[in-house]
Amino acid sequence: MPQEEQVLVVERRILDAVGSFHGLNFDVERYLGALFAQGAPRFIPRPQAEKDPSFKQLIPYVIMTCDGKCLTYVRGKRAGETRLVGNRSIGIGGHINPVDWTLFSADFYKTYCEAVEREVSEEVCVEAQYADHVVALLNDDSNEVGQVHLGIVHCWVLDTPNVTKREQMITQMDFLTIEQLQAVRATMETWSQLCLDGLPQVMSRLELATRPRTTQDVHVDIIGIDSRPAGKHHPKAEDHPTPSR
Repeated sequence: MPQEEQVLVVERRILDAVGSFHGLNFDVERYLGALFAQGAPRFIPRPQAEKDPSFKQLIPYVIMTCDGKCLTYVRGKRAGETRLVGNRSIGIGGHINPVDWTLFSADFYKTYCEAVEREVSEEVCVEAQYADHVVALLNDDSNEVGQVHLGIVHCWVLDTPNVTKREQMITQMDFLTIEQLQAVRATMETWSQLCLDGLPQVMSRLELATRPRTTQDVHVDIIGIDSRPAGKHHPKAEDHPTPSR
């Protein structure tokens, strides 16, 4: 009998304690500090997580940009989340599973970042150097998908637009300008619509000329849009949120 899929979640009460919101929230450090505090993230069976709104599944949502354009694609019929099939998206990501976790994982956020890399690499092949910025949290309780998920929005700034698909469910993949994306906004999944609405603010704060890094030398910047100029902040390891003891 196949083993039931386990997914990374936090209890909804943790989000509510920090402050529930709708759409994008740019107070990244405060939320990640709570979400990745020791004892907060855990794994539960996916069927349970999909039906129980007292949990929020943590979903990395990676937006890839290059020369002012964003990667976009349409979810095909084999999409893992059947409720999103046929919708256009500007985010790549998915559920975090226990494959990267061990009983001795002390830095939950670092382990999460490694899982993000793996998750993205399963869906697309990125043959470019890039800088990874965590730019926002994303929440939408207006529909059944959003009620049980919480997005962590990353912006990968690529030095070249060399991205190809690995998953067959990805179709019509291309890099488009914000104006071109706005023209097809009505065809997008809700999360992509919310991200698109906030994208000019995000991109205006990011220096697209940030020194690109390879996958082996990736450096994650956490950018609080409302609190610091983006692109100027290159945090050391201690600047990342760490689990409270």
